[in-house]
Amino acid sequence: MSAKKTIIGIVAAAAIVGIGYFSFFNHGSQDDKVVKIGVMNGDKSEDQIWAEAAKTAKDKYGITLKTVKFSDYSQPNKALSNHDIDLNAFQNYPFLENWNKANKTDIVSIGDTWTTPLRVYSDKYKSIKDIPDGSQIAVANDVTNENRGIHLLAEAGLIKVKDTNKATPNDITSNPKNLKIVPVDASQTATSLKDPKFAGAVINTNFAKSAGIDFNTAIYVEGLNKNTTQFFNFVAANKSDKDKKIYKDVVKSIQTAKTKELVKKNYDGAEITVWDYKK
Repeated sequence: MSAKKTIIGIVAAAAIVGIGYFSFFNHGSQDDKVVKIGVMNGDKSEDQIWAEAAKTAKDKYGITLKTVKFSDYSQPNKALSNHDIDLNAFQNYPFLENWNKANKTDIVSIGDTWTTPLRVYSDKYKSIKDIPDGSQIAVANDVTNENRGIHLLAEAGLIKVKDTNKATPNDITSNPKNLKIVPVDASQTATSLKDPKFAGAVINTNFAKSAGIDFNTAIYVEGLNKNTTQFFNFVAANKSDKDKKIYKDVVKSIQTAKTKELVKKNYDGAEITVWDYKK
């Protein structure tokens, strides 16, 4: 082989190596700008909100925000702790506390998003004050929502309850109307309204929506106060990643006036943005 061909071969090889080297590290920097966030399967209104957040992330921070949808609440934290996704946004604080304890994970909140006020419904009475003595009221039976439902009935003035975040009917300290609080599967709270034995039910918004119940027919709506801030939803990350600037920028992309406007327009009070609420 001539010296000239040898030199050309070396240059070509160097160029290929150089291109590969550049491509590898350039590809890495592009991946650093892609963030996968886990969310629950939602309707078109929710898709619109995430699309707007993704647009802001791209336009303002150069981040490609990709939503990964899940079908049940057991999946997003598993995916996050396994690093299959980078963030998730679907849960409240008691849910995460219970999850971390049960699964020995270290997931934390990095920014509040919105909350869905819990509501008391009745197809028999027009006001919470009309619930008669001795009535039965259905609440969801999972740890988080049972506690929340019982505290909601206390907030409504029907009962008094111990200051605990794991309230059950056994924690009721005052029950002047001798009400019977009946825990049922969360998916059955809406159907319990049709049962003659129930005067009312505490129903999560997603189940009320699935059952075609008008939110505006609720006879009591949960307020924003020191007891309900624990039920705010938030963006979650693995603790080791909580200070990454790129994830903080994703939170900023969600916490915008446009998001607030879309939530208000699409949910008509069923969901409320809370990142600017003073705890």
